Amino acid sequence: MDLSYFIFLSSGLFLGWSLGANDAANVFGTAVGTKMLRFKTAAVIASLFIILGAVCGGAGTSRTLAELGSVNELAGAFMVALSAALAVYWMVSSGTPVSTTQAIVGSIVGWNFYSNHHTDTTILAKIVSTWLICPVLSGILAVGIYWLVKRVLKHSKTHIIRQDLYTRIGLVLACAFGAYALGANNIANVMGVFVDAAPFHEVAIGNITFSGTQILFFIGGLAISCGVFTYSQKIIKTIGNDVMSMSPIIAWIVVVAQSLVLFLFASQSLQYFLHAHNLPALPLVPVSSSQAVIGAVVGIGMAKGGRGIRWSLLGKVALGWVTTPVISALVCFIFLFVLENVFNLVVYH
Repeated sequence: MDLSYFIFLSSGLFLGWSLGANDAANVFGTAVGTKMLRFKTAAVIASLFIILGAVCGGAGTSRTLAELGSVNELAGAFMVALSAALAVYWMVSSGTPVSTTQAIVGSIVGWNFYSNHHTDTTILAKIVSTWLICPVLSGILAVGIYWLVKRVLKHSKTHIIRQDLYTRIGLVLACAFGAYALGANNIANVMGVFVDAAPFHEVAIGNITFSGTQILFFIGGLAISCGVFTYSQKIIKTIGNDVMSMSPIIAWIVVVAQSLVLFLFASQSLQYFLHAHNLPALPLVPVSSSQAVIGAVVGIGMAKGGRGIRWSLLGKVALGWVTTPVISALVCFIFLFVLENVFNLVVYH
């Protein structure tokens, strides 16, 4: 097995770490922020299910990124991932939730420009449209769940202590589902550009066979988990309570809404089912969990009259969403030039 592959893969692992640091907050930031779950408990649950989602459900979205730009040299893939990781890390270090999807898309477009490869505008438009659809859909789902829960609680005679227990259990389940959806939807951002060059072969464990791509996604899932444990608490503060103060039940609604959105954009089985019955289906596209969770928070805030939403902070977050792909594309273009002309590495063919 070529050692150089793992050297180049290091940028993907760095991007996975950055994704874990940034996006873990979207899975359990509200639960930790409302003091319903301890950070370590939530981090363990999230890590296990992120890896499970990456291995079992990550194939669909990776195909879409490959259609946007087929990065055909390992050094080029290294720089695409590194540029996205640097953009995400820079934003995360300032405490601003950003979109890893937007960062990797910006890097791929930067590689396309540098290598004179065609950027499929249809695929790009499909991906960019989800940047608008994702928070809106999450907000709509959150409002629907909010009114349903509000109605149920109004007619419920559950004691407050038992209700607290149910809420904690619900948050654990929601975090597990959200982490699975995050792994399935976003592993393409981390490892998608390395799939074609992956040197791994099939591995059989009992009656279960794992493909080379699944082994690659497992490694990426481990990198995401490292980011969860080592650097996600700063973003959790922003998501947990800075955008809007939340009760534990509202926190549960936010996690469920954003998890459903990520799952809808990652589930191949659901897409096959809908197509088989001649029904419209959402594209299998990596979407931003940051956008999904903030869309849910704002949706509930608007349903409650708009009071308590910190619009100035949302403006800062929205600015990060706009600048992230631009920064990532520029960094990728410049660094590809350096790799090719200073280090004499082949970054495309």
